[in-house]
Amino acid sequence: LAARDANREASFYFNAFVRLAGEAPSLPPDLSEGLRRARAAQDRIAAGMQALINGELEEAGYSAGTSDRRFTHALDILTGRKQPYLQQPQAFYYPELPNIQFYPREQFPWMDAVEAATDAMTAELNAVLEDQSAFAPYLKTQPGMPSRPDYPLIDSMDWSSCFLSKDGQETPNAARCPQTMAALKDAPLCRVRGRSPQIMFSQLKAGAHIQPHTGFVNTRLTCHLPLVVPPNCQFRVGNEVRSWARGRCWAFDDTIEHEAKNGSDRARVVLIFDIWRPELSEEERTLVATLLEAIDAYSPQAATWD
Repeated sequence: LAARDANREASFYFNAFVRLAGEAPSLPPDLSEGLRRARAAQDRIAAGMQALINGELEEAGYSAGTSDRRFTHALDILTGRKQPYLQQPQAFYYPELPNIQFYPREQFPWMDAVEAATDAMTAELNAVLEDQSAFAPYLKTQPGMPSRPDYPLIDSMDWSSCFLSKDGQETPNAARCPQTMAALKDAPLCRVRGRSPQIMFSQLKAGAHIQPHTGFVNTRLTCHLPLVVPPNCQFRVGNEVRSWARGRCWAFDDTIEHEAKNGSDRARVVLIFDIWRPELSEEERTLVATLLEAIDAYSPQAATWD
């Protein structure tokens, strides 16, 4: 196929062979040589295709830095620079919602007021930080439920939270942070009785790593407003990695695999809250909330959305 310039078809078979051979613990010499040739052919075909694509796209006016972000994402997946990540909610899947890792900031004009309150929020956070009893491990062992003793952050203060609203109810900490709560008054907070909104200061200690995971329901987005951000802290959603910047808010889909790392020597603190997905109508939000509340009413609440 490659000799006849049927490059796409040849690439399909080369890729299949490399994938199968990669699953074998060991290969005889003739297959090892074949694997080497297949990988070299993969690289040759990919380089030729990339050169052709680059030339055609350049003539069409494409620029990686300024052209449509979604097209660039598709191109990166096609050429193997990135892999596709899809929503994987653990509890409830709502169909026909787009797989967007980080949402464009301009979709949320109400974030202007949230960001403007950064200094006021930080002052309230600093007062709370003086009383570390306000923070508790984000992941806790639940009596009577299976646990993961191998996961280093369970019952650990390396990843801790101070909730202002938990499971849809304001906590006493909300009264200690009135300006933080006021700054969120125009945010379309996800409201599900007994579940949401969740509003918290999330603290990640130096060297801590929140391993890849996915959230529970894809009808909401999670928002971060960084308040204390030392250098070398990174956050990945799907195949996009970002660094937090103090006072700059973002929204992401937490049902797409994500993880966080603090590579600094100081703690990182972010305000986290959840909002309805903008694609949902008011009717859909009401029906989704009613459905999830009915499920909780039927069965004792065994797991949180944290």
